[in-house]
Amino acid sequence: MTRKLFWEDSYLKEFEARVLRIEGNKVFLDQTCFYPRGGGQPCDTGEIEGIRVLETLKEGEDTVHVLEKEPSFKVGDLVKGKIDWERRYKLMRMHTAAHIISAIINKETGAMITGNQLDLERSRIDYSLENFDRNLIEDCIRKANEEASKGLEVKSYFLKREEAEKIPTITKLAKGLPDLKEFRIVEIVGLDIQADGGTHVKNTKEIGKIKIDEMVNKGKDNRRIYFSLE
Repeated sequence: MTRKLFWEDSYLKEFEARVLRIEGNKVFLDQTCFYPRGGGQPCDTGEIEGIRVLETLKEGEDTVHVLEKEPSFKVGDLVKGKIDWERRYKLMRMHTAAHIISAIINKETGAMITGNQLDLERSRIDYSLENFDRNLIEDCIRKANEEASKGLEVKSYFLKREEAEKIPTITKLAKGLPDLKEFRIVEIVGLDIQADGGTHVKNTKEIGKIKIDEMVNKGKDNRRIYFSLE
């Protein structure tokens, strides 16, 4: 199991780790601050010992670092890694913004998330909405910006399943909670509590202004919102 340093400190940019396994250009470490692709959040890129990390993936409980070439370091070596911080920070801001948007839309309409994909410049969220009232959505975004501007604290912690299930808003996903015994929780204090494995900012003022780019009808009870940050 790879220790997830990005869960302990999402602002950690550099780290040291022991090499556990090497398979060609794929490297497995005992710990990492590289976030692997998942949950709608793209993976981190960066470098390990000066070699470019092209992609970071999940393999069971392990994190796989896909390098641009086979490394010269060996199993057992202590190596230094560094993430592409500009990329990570953009995704952190996007992810926290997505939580605020979804919290407001869920509160106002009861809609659940049916799909999502974060990206560096523009992200999307799909909702189980029967009707697409542009005025309603624009009002939700206005409220989301009001909440973000308050400078709300964002914190994370772990809860056992039985405790997490006592929180009505613990998931905004239409498919519900995954089959896990314990969940990492991301709480925007005073606004939202969700089970989530991604990286987030510490304070909502870091997000900036949320802007709607496009709204698309994706079929019965499925409406898509594209948003960006200013």
